[in-house]
Amino acid sequence: MKKVIFSEKAPAALGPYSQAIEVNGMVFLSGQLGLDGATGEFVPGGVTGQTKQAFENIKHILSEAGLTTANIVKTTVFLADMSLFAEMNAVYATYFEGAFPARSAVAVKELPKSALVEIECIAVK
Repeated sequence: MKKVIFSEKAPAALGPYSQAIEVNGMVFLSGQLGLDGATGEFVPGGVTGQTKQAFENIKHILSEAGLTTANIVKTTVFLADMSLFAEMNAVYATYFEGAFPARSAVAVKELPKSALVEIECIAVK
């Protein structure tokens, strides 16, 4: 059975999808933007601020499943431009200790709401 995971502290889904789904001890998080959960607006600070907020949103959702970023085994990072990679990567590294999860990072033509970064992940219990 799949279970919907939802955090009121993270932004609501922008479409017909769940923040996360848990199935067989795995939690699949939808892509998170750098949106403030309370206002629905992007946080200031460019890609650095948006990356931090995306991870804070991820942490809120993981918490609802009883998990932390230590449970993340795979991330996918979508960037509005690959020139933002170094700034995103510097923030990204601060959210993990020890072994980093597997990761893909790609530049895309455009992200929802003209975001600079979107991060999705898979965590295991």
